[in-house]
Amino acid sequence: QPPRSCEDYWWEWKHCRGLRHAFHHYYAHGELPACGRWKEDYEACRAWERDRSPAAKVPHAPPPVMDREKHTPVWRLRRTPPPDWYLPLDQ
Repeated sequence: QPPRSCEDYWWEWKHCRGLRHAFHHYYAHGELPACGRWKEDYEACRAWERDRSPAAKVPHAPPPVMDREKHTPVWRLRRTPPPDWYLPLDQ
């Protein structure tokens, strides 16, 4: 039995292709989402249900979030506070 039902893969593919999700993904990551993997997983799931083919048995898993986000930090992190941190701010 597949780890998820085939309808779950179909729903994920439809959600990924949706305008709202595409807009949000483009805003957050600067590129359109790659939805082809969900379609391949759905087709593999259906092939496994139909033929019990060992080649179609294990669908892909989406990459973990931490592997996708490899952005450098915007600010350099400090190890100690600045030497004049206790002085009042300029008005």
